[in-house]
Formats: sequence, structure tokens, C-alpha cells
Amino acid sequence: MTEIKIPKEYQWLYQREGNPIVSYPDPVLRKKAKPVARVTPEIHELIEHMMSSMHDAYGVGLAAPQVGVSLRIVIIEPIDQPARVLINPQILDREGEQIGLEGCLSIPALYGDVKRADKITVRALNRRGKPVLLHLEGMAARIAQHEVDHLDGVLFIDRAISESLHWHLPEEGEDEFEGATAHVGH
Repeated sequence: MTEIKIPKEYQWLYQREGNPIVSYPDPVLRKKAKPVARVTPEIHELIEHMMSSMHDAYGVGLAAPQVGVSLRIVIIEPIDQPARVLINPQILDREGEQIGLEGCLSIPALYGDVKRADKITVRALNRRGKPVLLHLEGMAARIAQHEVDHLDGVLFIDRAISESLHWHLPEEGEDEFEGATAHVGH
């Protein structure tokens, strides 16, 4: 488990009142999330809360622990693709390799390069509780791997190439890092 020290000039990002996204180092981010037993109306409410929180933060993915709920639910929404809700996701197969820049809504302003599989096969339940099998590649595969890691208490900083980790706060009007998992404008 990689630990980070938040520089003084970025600490305000981690103490924003009313932000539904849980910030590092909250312990829920390091816990292994519990499986969802049944898709209930409460689960649907949680999914809607996650979806609106992710959109409000301009994210392309979010895991339930990031809103303080230790359940195995993720949302992935790569640019120009519809949102997908994955309940109890399992990555069955990984193929190839890609290295790309990632960030995280729970670790604002920190970015780094992470090596991930280029193609994955994921088994999960959809938001209606029906089994789905997804074959994802490229950015969709990267986002899914990042979010599934959250369910196991693994953060991108644990997988990042350590010398690539850097702090950056985009200027007004500056594009966020193209391809960053959490802040494209992961």
C-alpha cells in the first residue's frame, strides 16, 4: 500500500464541505467491499447517487466506496460511451498491456502512469440484476480496472509507476489530462 503526503497547497481539495466523494486517506477507500446480495430499491438509489456524484465531479468512473458505501458496485462511463453499472464485477481475463495517465476523484490533483491490461473480460450484474459479460478494451478497460481495484481497497497510487506521480491543478480553461482515468473534462 502506497501512502502519500498531500502538499499544503493541495490540502483544501481534500477538505471540501458537502463533497459527496470520499477523499484520501478515508479508511473506507482501503476496505474490501462487500458483495451486493440483491438489487433492491436502496441499491437503485445508491446507483443514482453515484451517477450524479460522478457527473458533478466530471468523472468517467466511480466505485461505491468513493461515496462512503462499502459495496461492490462501480460505474464506468468512458468519453462518448454510455454509462455502465457493474454490480459484483469480476475480471475474468486480461490481455495485452497499456500504460496511461490516471487520476482519481478521491485523490484530487495527483496523477501518474499506470500499467493495465489493454483488453479485459468482466462478469457482473447490470443495474436490473441481470448477468452480463463485457469485453472491454482501451480506455473502457482501464477505467473498469481502476474502479474494480477500488472494491478491493487498491488505489491507483499503489499501481502507479512511482517516479511518474505528480501533483497538478489545471488552470481555468485548461483541459484536464486527456486519457486520465478520473478527471477527463477519472
